[in-house]
Amino acid sequence: MIGVSRQIRDINRVLLRVAQRPFPVLILGESGTGKELVARLLHSLSPWHDKPFVPVDCGALTPTLLESELFGHIRGAFTGATQTQPGLFQAAHGGTLFLDEIAELPLSLQPKLLRALQEGEIKPIGSNHPIRIHTRVVSATNQDLEAATRSGSFRQDLYFRIAVFTIELPPLREHKDDIPVLVHHFINWHTRDRKEVVDVCPEALERLMDQDWLGNVRELENCIIRTLALHSGPLIKARDLAIDHVCHAESATLREIERQAILRALRVTGGDCQRAAKQLGIGKTTIYRKIKEYSIEDSYTVGEA
Repeated sequence: MIGVSRQIRDINRVLLRVAQRPFPVLILGESGTGKELVARLLHSLSPWHDKPFVPVDCGALTPTLLESELFGHIRGAFTGATQTQPGLFQAAHGGTLFLDEIAELPLSLQPKLLRALQEGEIKPIGSNHPIRIHTRVVSATNQDLEAATRSGSFRQDLYFRIAVFTIELPPLREHKDDIPVLVHHFINWHTRDRKEVVDVCPEALERLMDQDWLGNVRELENCIIRTLALHSGPLIKARDLAIDHVCHAESATLREIERQAILRALRVTGGDCQRAAKQLGIGKTTIYRKIKEYSIEDSYTVGEA
């Protein structure tokens, strides 16, 4: 991970050690902190880096579709199953299966995932014959899984099984000394095809470090992308920064900040809830719950892909 802070250095040291072990890893952190990046780093640093890395969003599919996606199905298992289809566990055999938004995994599927982790085998839908798998499972969530186990929405035995190792990513506001390094990295990455060299002045960096970045590293990167799209010239000044849309905690409640973030995502995606949820780093069921909670459907037409 890119950064010079103590937090990022500590995470990088843990990554180097944990990546060598085949045990399950749980990545915790707010939306936009880089959970999928860490999962990919764990895979790329592992002895099985040349094997598949297969991501799946547990909140993006209905329980039935998710079960079929994860474990596969045999021909005739259900209406429309015209042929046998291997699941993502089999697709990731020998490599890494990344279960993003693990807190969104339906209770009905949790025992089946637990069995896969405990026994190292799966049963496709409609089959009585287990299939042996050798797949490292990395999970991620921005929710409090310990609280979810207490409320009964997440099995405690599954929680302990997926959290053999836990890596917690700090929000960007807790390691702001990494912002200059991240800004220069994003500028260099997103101008790599340009002929000119683009830099950022100290005043602009200072303004970027003054922000709370509620969307964390993802929001910072999006700000740099917008700035580069609107700005021309070799030097980015403070007035060039495209951060006027940022809501500050001192001028809005956290609920209103969250509501506005969902509205922005829905506008950008044309009302596509699934894409908006992915952009925000939350599960599909979560965004529907928030849309209802904040009465967003009354002020914006929402839909699905």
